[in-house]
Formats: sequence, structure tokens, C-alpha cells
Amino acid sequence: MKKTLVIVTHPNLETSVINKRWIEELRKHPDKYTVHELHKTYPDGIINAAQEQQLVEAHGNLVLQFPVYWFNCPPLLKTWLDEVLAYGWAYGSKGDKLKNRKAALAVSAGIKKEDYREEGRYRYTLGQLLAPFETTFLYCGADYRSFFAFYGTEEKPGANEPGTGIETPEGLLDQSAQAYLRFIDSL
Repeated sequence: MKKTLVIVTHPNLETSVINKRWIEELRKHPDKYTVHELHKTYPDGIINAAQEQQLVEAHGNLVLQFPVYWFNCPPLLKTWLDEVLAYGWAYGSKGDKLKNRKAALAVSAGIKKEDYREEGRYRYTLGQLLAPFETTFLYCGADYRSFFAFYGTEEKPGANEPGTGIETPEGLLDQSAQAYLRFIDSL
């Protein structure tokens, strides 16, 4: 069985709580998961599409891990999608490299789950906001398997900024990390 490739895109991973904890857990199992940090690999933001395509081809499942960033993904992941999922490779008459490949998302949402409802503060579910990723994978013939999310405890925008005294309990982080691995393993 081929390993799962986890593409991590976080512009400030060193200050992350959730994504950093997930990566720590993934790295305990190098036989099952390859963690590929885009900001570390491409600090200048210039993606080597051919190298990335080879990396995807060398793995089984594909997971995109990122913080929800202005209700979308960080810009470097958008660049990765634009450049790596090219015509003739990911889609088109000869583009079949994602065909039937299991693909999923893992996101840290920051905002409380109840705010991600049609009746909530932001009027959209997280699934609705992530629909473009699902549609992209479907367009490329991948087997999209939904998303794993960690919702925050933010009371208002900016409430979880470093130095505010709001902390995520360690036990909750550990539970989330274990649930994340179970999610990936069930793809």
C-alpha cells in the first residue's frame, strides 16, 4: 500500500497550534504518511510543478492540510493547485494522474462550528466554503472523501491571537490529532 501524501500549507506554521500538532502526529508514522510543507519547500513561492507531480504520483492518497484563510486556502496552496493540476496531467483527454485517487482536506477553521451554519454568523457551512476544492477534485476524476476539521473557540474575530490568553486544551489537541489519523486511515 502506498503512503498518503499530506500537502501542508500554513504561512506561519511555527506559531500554529493545530496544524503543528497534526504534523507532529503524522511524523510519528513515516511508513504511512509523507508530510510535505509547501512554505518550507518553496519559501520564494515558486512551485516546481513537475517535481510536485512526481511526488503526487509516488503516493497513494492525497490530503491537503491548511488553515482556513479568509474563508479559503492560503495563497501558496492556490498557486500549487493552479500549477500542479495541469491540463494533460490532472485533467483533459490524457490527464488522468488524479483519476480514482482518494483525496481529502484537513482544515483548521479557527471559528466556532456553530458560526459555520446557514443560520450562523457567516451564513455558510464549512462544507459549502470548501466546495471549490471538492469540485476541483471531482473535475480531475479523483475520489473526493470530504474533509476533517478542527473548529476553534473564537468568540469574535481575532480572539485567538497569540498573547490573548485563550488556549486550546492539550487533551483536545491530542484527541483531534488521533481523530485526524483515523480520518486519513479510513480514506
